[in-house]
Formats: sequence, C-alpha cells, structure tokens
Amino acid sequence: MVRLKARAYCMENKEVAKGPGKLARMFLTLYDVYKFIARFFKEGFLPPYEAKELFRQCYEIGYRSALLISTTGFITGIVFTKQSRPSLSEFGATSWLPSLVGIALLRTLAPLLTGLIAAGKVGSSIGAELGSMRVTEQIDAMEVSATNPFKFLVSTRVLAATITIPILTFYTAMVGMLGALLNVSLSEGTSAKAFFQSSLEQITFLDITASTIKAILFGFTIGMVGCYQGYNSSKGTEGVGKAANSAVVIAMFLIFIEEVVSVQFFGLFRG
Repeated sequence: MVRLKARAYCMENKEVAKGPGKLARMFLTLYDVYKFIARFFKEGFLPPYEAKELFRQCYEIGYRSALLISTTGFITGIVFTKQSRPSLSEFGATSWLPSLVGIALLRTLAPLLTGLIAAGKVGSSIGAELGSMRVTEQIDAMEVSATNPFKFLVSTRVLAATITIPILTFYTAMVGMLGALLNVSLSEGTSAKAFFQSSLEQITFLDITASTIKAILFGFTIGMVGCYQGYNSSKGTEGVGKAANSAVVIAMFLIFIEEVVSVQFFGLFRG
C-alpha cells in the first residue's frame, strides 16, 4: 500500500519534476532576451570604446559580403526588369520601367535582399564564432582576465551590423540599378542618362528615409540575434551548430515581420 501511494505521488508530481512548462520557459526566454538587449544599450555606448574591434567587424561584415551582395543585386535587377517588361508593354507603358525598377529596389528589394543575405552569412558567422568561444571557455577566460567580453564581443558586432547593413542596402540598390540598366539598354537602347533620370525622379525623401530605417532595424536584428544565440550556446560542438542555425532562422523570421510592419507604417505617410 505504501509503495502504491508513493507511485501515485510520483505520478502526480511528474510535471513538477520536469521543471517549468513551455509557457513559463517562453517567458523566461523573453526575459533573458530583454536583459541581453538592455545590457547592450547600457554598455554599448559607454566608455571604454572598442574602436579597433568595431572597425574590424565592419570590415568583416561589409567588405567580405560585398561580392555576394553585388552578384545577387545585379542579377535581381536584370531579372526584375525582364519580368516586368511584358506586363508594362501590354499597356504601352514600357517607358515607366526605369521608375518601377528604381522604386521597387529602393523601397523593398534592396533592404530585404541585403537583410536576408546578411542573416545567412553574417548571422551564422557571428553565432558560430561566439558559440565556439563559449564552448571552449574563451569568454570565461576573458572575464577572469578583467576584460569585459560583452562589450568586446557583443557590442562591437551589433554596432557593426547596424552601421554596415544600411550602407550595403544602398550599394545593393545601386548594383541592381546597373543590372536593370544593362537589360534596358540591350532591349530598348536607352541611354544611361535617360535611364537614371527616369528612375530617380519618382523617388522621394520618404523612400530613402524608410529604406534607411528598415536597414538599421535589419542590421540590429541580425547582430543581436547572432550574438544572443552564440553568447548563450552550450552542449559542446552541437551547441555551436545549433547557435549558427538558430541565428539564421530567427533573424530571417524577424526580418520578414519587421518588413511587414514597416510597410504598413510607412504606407500611412504615403497616403
């Protein structure tokens, strides 16, 4: 009888023994994320500044991503122009093609394309790098040696991504316009001067502002997600791979969410 009562007690308290439930774990994770972001704003803008490491991270994120972004942006400009021409030609409005390409690239394609590419390349790199440092206890060694690992590793990478992604966004738009110019020139013989005059005359200050703000949000999201996943990784080499994979998936998901929200928000000002 005592054994049966003990078994029943264990069954009743089985869920308690497992620890917090899924909902509780979700709120605990959100709280950890909040503390991580708050710590960045607390330490990222206060001295001492890691300027050398910040410039190095800008180089790693910007320069080393330029080739992939150049290729993708150029191909996007060609393909978008080629696919848009038949629809416009049905209404005899092929002269609007440069304006259409310019608005589409600057408003949506360039920020979104740059953000997704950076999430895949930069986010995974940051997650894997910090994850391997956590697993091999290099971060713990920095803390023991009186170095602030959060400021040196996290703050510099988040700031570098926030600074670099807007620059890469406008670079992507420029390269995409060159691809569109090549397609239009070969198909219709339009000069470069006429193409850029037509494409830029419809672009407003609001378009440039919206693209800049979106790119800043995307860069901050990529840097923060990659650093959070890598800085808090565990379970050896398995944790490193999981941190890199989670950084990419979560960053891309958040970028799409931010894109939808920003389109709705800036649409209110366009009328």
